[in-house]
Amino acid sequence: MSSSQPAATPAAPAAPAGPTGRDRLNPDWPVPNIQNIVATANMDHRVDLHNLAMHARNVTYKATEKKRFHGAVMRIRDPKTTALVFTSGRLVITGAKSVADSHLAARKHARVIQKVQGDISRLTDFKVQNFVASCNVGFTIRLEGLARHHHLFSRYEPEIFPGLVYRMTIPKSVVLIFATGKIVLIGLKSEDQMYEAFTYIYPVILDYRFAPEQ
Repeated sequence: MSSSQPAATPAAPAAPAGPTGRDRLNPDWPVPNIQNIVATANMDHRVDLHNLAMHARNVTYKATEKKRFHGAVMRIRDPKTTALVFTSGRLVITGAKSVADSHLAARKHARVIQKVQGDISRLTDFKVQNFVASCNVGFTIRLEGLARHHHLFSRYEPEIFPGLVYRMTIPKSVVLIFATGKIVLIGLKSEDQMYEAFTYIYPVILDYRFAPEQ
């Protein structure tokens, strides 16, 4: 007597294993570029935000009871970054385009705080939280076909958003794909993950390259 078994749930696609970093990419492929890195770090003391805004350049802070954001905003030019500074000593650094610049920016922001407060403190727990990268593949993409054949991993609602949202599980990330050929990779934790994600998604996109009729 035969018994029916539930159909297996299809596994989400994963990037191929092998080389790491940029070596993952075919030399003929376009290369994604980092557009923004979000990183966090901690000062090992509390920060007087009002005093910081009064005595440091390029720092804004408005303390109100109704304010939802209770941090100061600090900007530096080199590397061009913005830091959100909280009373607890927590820093959130955005705008860098490399991990090295992000780490350097964290130290520079911390140095400003140290000078204003006149104390000796350490910057600890630096960590990259999120990468945003982008690339133009150089051709038009048939988003309708991509959405139809990859519906388990994608969402395409052009009346709401012009891009197709493709969710990857390994590495866990989101790829925004536009018909113009621009793609944006979000939610990555490292440069290696950026290349890993692109190594998977670029061959998929190639299958939906728009070829005008002759």
